[in-house]
Formats: sequence, C-alpha cells, structure tokens
Amino acid sequence: MAVESSFTVPDAVSFPEAIALTQTLLDSLEQGTVTAAALEATVCALMGSENGARGFFVTYLSDDRSLADQPAPAIVAALRTSPAIVALLLVKNLAMSTAMALTHHRNQDEAMVRGSERVRSRTAQLIDQLQLPQVQLEARQLAGAIETKTGAYQTFLERWRYDLEQQQAIQQVLKEIGIIG
Repeated sequence: MAVESSFTVPDAVSFPEAIALTQTLLDSLEQGTVTAAALEATVCALMGSENGARGFFVTYLSDDRSLADQPAPAIVAALRTSPAIVALLLVKNLAMSTAMALTHHRNQDEAMVRGSERVRSRTAQLIDQLQLPQVQLEARQLAGAIETKTGAYQTFLERWRYDLEQQQAIQQVLKEIGIIG
C-alpha cells in the first residue's frame, strides 16, 4: 500500500533544489511510498519552471535505477501539462546525450558511453510516449540550425562546441526516432 507523500516545490525552485527533490521523489517511487496523485502533482509543479524541469530531467533521465525505463503514467501525464518547456528540454537532452556518447566513445570511456546512451534511449522513449507536436517543431529548429548555422539552436550548438560529426549524429538520431524527415 502506497503512503501519501507530500512534496513541496518552491515557487522559485533552484536547479539544485529540483535535483534533490527529484532524487527524493525517485527514492519514494522505488520504495512504493508515493501515490500516483502525489507523483503527478510534484512533477507538474517541477515542470512549472525552467529550473524545476531541468532539475527533474537531469536526475530522472540519468538515474541508475530502471525507474525511467518504463515511465509511470503519472509522470507522462504530468509532462504533458507543460508541452513547451518539456519539448525544448527533451530535444536538448536527446541532442546532448547523442553528442556526449560520441565524445565518450572518442575518449574510450565505455561506462560514460553507456550512461549517455541510456539518457538518449529514455529521452527517445518519452518523446514517443508524449507525442507532443512541439517536439517536432523544436527538432526541426535544431536540424535547421545544424544545416544553416543559424536559428534558435545555433547558440546552443556553439555553447556546447559540437563538431560536425556530433551534429551529424544529432541529425541522424532525430531521423531515426521519426521526429524529422
């Protein structure tokens, strides 16, 4: 029997607070001490700000446990409540994990490759489950920036210094999961 857990997400939650809260939430989920309603409400609250959403995704997608391999329906429902921020962060997480898997492979760090591949796989699965039209829009903008070296995602690509091979890998994964043509 699940015990109702109470999680309070501050209005101005910081990125570190969101990470810590998500870790506690995942611990409670693993232990069966959080109800679906509390899980959904907490994730909804985290999706209400960029810091909350970023903290959730960085923790949830990279967690060593298998909890994120089959997202709980309450998490999927909560993510659907903030399509703009969720779409942006899913596309960025897909791009970053794809590029970093290549970087780790170049550095012959297979443990880190597996971690990046796990994040990429989980992100792709969420994209598939959510079916948010905004994801396709974000993906097209990212692909356009890769092709034209301009646009909304150009700053993102430059900030992370993705090279040509990494950018090609990002385009390939966007095609493989069917969010761009």
